[in-house]
Amino acid sequence: METKSWKDIKDSVYGVEGTERRDELERDVQGFKVGLLLKKAREEKNLTQSELGDLVDKKREYISRIENNGSNLTLKTLYDIVEKGLGGKVKIQIEL
Repeated sequence: METKSWKDIKDSVYGVEGTERRDELERDVQGFKVGLLLKKAREEKNLTQSELGDLVDKKREYISRIENNGSNLTLKTLYDIVEKGLGGKVKIQIEL
């Protein structure tokens, strides 16, 4: 039995890098990562989702959705959560 790498599996299931389906997968993965990073930062600040929501004028349910799937997060909300809610800074990198 041949062992396949994660990259080989992604290539066969979602297409190779640069295809529309694969790019969509990669965006979803990045959104998920952002959600996990925000959750970790919130927990390190000992804030509940409700407390963070109050700091940035969002409902607890919205904070929960972002932490579980950050893909629908706007830049404005990201900045609000990180800067107003968590006291941090956002750094964004664009690769061409």
